Amino acid sequence: MAAIITEKFRQSNADAFFADVASSKYYMFVGKHSPWTSEGATTDNNPPTPVDSIAPESYYWDDMLAAKLISSKSFVVPRRDWSATSAFDMYRHDVGGVSTGNYGTTKTTSSSGATNLFDSTFYFKTSTHNVYKVLYNADPLQTGAGNIGGTEPTNTGNAPFFSGSYLLKFMYTMSTTDVVNYLTTDFMPVRVNANSAANRGVFVFMVTSGGSGYPTTGGESNGNVFYTKLRGDGSGAIAKLVVSGGAIQVFGSTSSNSSMQANGTGYSFATFDLAGTNIYTDSSASTLISGGTLTDWNGATAGTIKAIIDPADGHGNDDIEELGGHYVMLQSKFEPTDADAVQVNDFRRVGIVKNPTDTATNSVASLSTARTTNAIHMASGGSGAYQVDEKITQASTGAQGRVVEWDATNRILYYVQEKYSTYGLDTSGNLTLFSGLNAVTGATSSAAFTPNDTDTAVNGVSFTDGYAVPELSRDTGEIIYVENRRAISRASDQTEDIKVVVEF
Repeated sequence: MAAIITEKFRQSNADAFFADVASSKYYMFVGKHSPWTSEGATTDNNPPTPVDSIAPESYYWDDMLAAKLISSKSFVVPRRDWSATSAFDMYRHDVGGVSTGNYGTTKTTSSSGATNLFDSTFYFKTSTHNVYKVLYNADPLQTGAGNIGGTEPTNTGNAPFFSGSYLLKFMYTMSTTDVVNYLTTDFMPVRVNANSAANRGVFVFMVTSGGSGYPTTGGESNGNVFYTKLRGDGSGAIAKLVVSGGAIQVFGSTSSNSSMQANGTGYSFATFDLAGTNIYTDSSASTLISGGTLTDWNGATAGTIKAIIDPADGHGNDDIEELGGHYVMLQSKFEPTDADAVQVNDFRRVGIVKNPTDTATNSVASLSTARTTNAIHMASGGSGAYQVDEKITQASTGAQGRVVEWDATNRILYYVQEKYSTYGLDTSGNLTLFSGLNAVTGATSSAAFTPNDTDTAVNGVSFTDGYAVPELSRDTGEIIYVENRRAISRASDQTEDIKVVVEF
């Protein structure tokens, strides 16, 4: 059975996800301070590929360091930059289709060879962050467009305009906020600007064959300009045909080029009838040539012309859909001022969890930042200073873990217990929790402190008998995204700007 998932479905899923991020609680998290060799990798620079399975989810919670509520999101599309020496595809409603009918073996391709509109390069941004759609690239046969050339466009009007031999349509300008938050080397933000040019008219046609034997007299102007009404399911579209050397000239911006005289409205398809009674000598297409037919038109051999149909609501009405915005970028910044951010340890994992539970309220979390490590408030009188990443043990219980951070000023030890030998499992292979008032010892530093036996709040962390569990309940919510990376080092004054792009 032959079937496809359409672009409309991809966009619908992106729209639904975007709305769900706004209505639900999505958290970006960082984790995995221990090297990948603890999970069997040959080196720490060889992170394993995450697997889509139930079993690993618990491990993601074990080594999670901090999480931040995602409040910044945008639709994005692949980034394309204007350059005078770059060639761009043009918008074509028929890319990926076939030349006749709905079925066939020969697909219509763009100038670059793309067989899908949204894989083609039919838009670009400028250095001033204006975004333009290419309506025509002076490549009627789609065999290879020339460079756009000229100077960088600045026009921000609604009407299409020529920049050199390219016909462009201004779409939108990126805001400063969008540039800062969502513009990357690979993606750029896209917004609905409602900057429509027309309602499904025809702005462009491609003269794929100019024909021969057409007269250069009897028409308008110097006698070589004729007009034809477009056939189809819309109305009002009239093309201006310029004849030179017996052939119809290609679409373009000069008086020697053919062009659209009137764009019309309501077209979902349009064709050129050059053989019927459809050739006129005036711009309103009211006066037929003598005889009115191609045969009467100097016995010409018909050329072939392809009409390019605008989107349903015109170019610029829905920038997200028109540019293929089935990508959603989620962005979070882990900053030194965040109350629950890990300040001094590296991380190797980035992920997204939906609707985790707040440990304190046992309801869906709404914290702006969340500590996801364990913590112990130590009593005064201990010795030494715990070192980041060292193993810690509690002899009385057999508990083992690894240091994430040691806050010597407030005597708070942040740690995790991973389900690996020496990283969290005790000598019997059990995950035993730290508890009681027995000393916790650092394997490398020899630091030793005894947990405080009081209920207190220190530096924003609430302790019960000296212990604090993570602010997000383990194994709650839905982990929807996991990315394993090489180690990313942190410093106390460092900000991590994390952007995740989800493609549907």
